[in-house]
Amino acid sequence: MIPHRSENGDEAALPADSRRILAIVRAAGGPVQVKAVGEELGLEVGVRGKLEPLRAKMTKLADRGWLHKRPDGKFTARL
Repeated sequence: MIPHRSENGDEAALPADSRRILAIVRAAGGPVQVKAVGEELGLEVGVRGKLEPLRAKMTKLADRGWLHKRPDGKFTARL
């Protein structure tokens, strides 16, 4: 379960895989595609079906306030 981001932004409440995704997006220093995050995680990015679960996790992180999903489909970290 991914909790909604609260005022204190306690990342410890997130599952380990979600914390790793956040760290990768922050380290990118700008908008990042799901494919780039998948590469950092060691996923087989050449197969679209392998990225869809990651896209769903990142979208859920955005829906809960941890990431920002841009209209072009890229993600950025919320401050």
